[in-house]
Amino acid sequence: MIPPVPSPTGDILFAFLSIVLEGAPYLLLGTLISGFIDAYLPSNAMDRLLPRRPILAILVAGVLGGFFPVCECAVVPVIRRLLKKGLPLSCAVTYMLSAPIINPVVVLSTLSAFKGQNPVFMTCSRLLMAYVVTVIIGFIVSRLRVDRVLRDHVLADGETSHSHAHGSHDQRVTHALRVARADFLDTAMYFVIGVLITSVFNTRLVVLPQAQGAIGMLSGNDALAIPGLMALAFVLSLCSTTDAFIAASLAGFSWVARLAFLVFGPMADLKLIFLYSSVFKKAFVARLILGLLLLVALLSVAWKYAAPPLLNLIHGSAL
Repeated sequence: MIPPVPSPTGDILFAFLSIVLEGAPYLLLGTLISGFIDAYLPSNAMDRLLPRRPILAILVAGVLGGFFPVCECAVVPVIRRLLKKGLPLSCAVTYMLSAPIINPVVVLSTLSAFKGQNPVFMTCSRLLMAYVVTVIIGFIVSRLRVDRVLRDHVLADGETSHSHAHGSHDQRVTHALRVARADFLDTAMYFVIGVLITSVFNTRLVVLPQAQGAIGMLSGNDALAIPGLMALAFVLSLCSTTDAFIAASLAGFSWVARLAFLVFGPMADLKLIFLYSSVFKKAFVARLILGLLLLVALLSVAWKYAAPPLLNLIHGSAL
C-alpha cells in the first residue's frame, strides 16, 4: 500500500495542535491564578507590597517573577487582574515582560541548555538584559496616560472593581472559577489566532530553501544575525521555559545573537501580539513591540563589547 502524500494543511494543523497543547495549560494556569487573585487579594494589597516611590516600585516589579513565576502565555490574564487590584500600569507592564524570563524555571532551563557553552554567563546575561529592558520600558510607560494604553473594557473593570476577599471560602472559590473561565475564554481567542499564524509561518515559510539560505548568510554577521534571530524568535513563538534549548542548538550564531533571541522572544512574538491586544490598545502594542526590538538590539550590541573586558577583569580569562 502506497503511503499518503504529506499534506501541507496537515503539517499546519499538526504544528497548531503542538503549540496549543504546549501553551494552553500555561494559559489555563494563568487564568486560574488571575481568578484567585481577584477573589482573595484585597484591593489595596498592591499598595502594601510595592514601595510607594514609583521608581522603586518599577525596580521591584522587575524581579517579581522570581517570586510569582509565570510564562508568557499565562502572564497576560494575571496582570489584567493585578491592574484591577490596583497595581500601577508601569509596574504591571514591567512584571508582564520580565516574569517569563526572570523566574526560577527559566534560570534552570537556560543553565541546562547551555551546558558546556558558558551556561552561567549566558544565564546571567539573559537575566540582566531582561531586567534592564523591562525596567526601561516600565519607566517609559509611567509617563503615559492610562487611557492611552489600556483598552476601554479593562479601564471599566478597574473603575468598577470591588473586593471579593471578604466572602465565605466557598463564595470566593466560586467567584475565582467564574473569573478564570471568563478570562480563559477572552484570552484563548487571541491565543488561538496567534498560534494559527505562527503555525503557518513555521511550516510553510521558515522551512523554505530560500529561508534556510538566508539564515546561513545571517550567521556570520552580527549586524544581521542579531535582528535575524530576534525575527526568528518572534515567528517561532517558543515558550520561555524551552527556548534556551533551541538557542543553544544554533551553534553557528554568535553568543550575542542567541542572547538577543532569548531576551526578545519571551517579550514579543506572534501569539503575544494577540494576547497583549486583549488588554492593551493596538497602537500601544505596536509601539511596545517596536520599542522592545530596538532596545534589545541596542543593548545586545553594547553587551557584546562590554562583556568580554568585564569577564577578563573579573576572571582573568577571555570569553
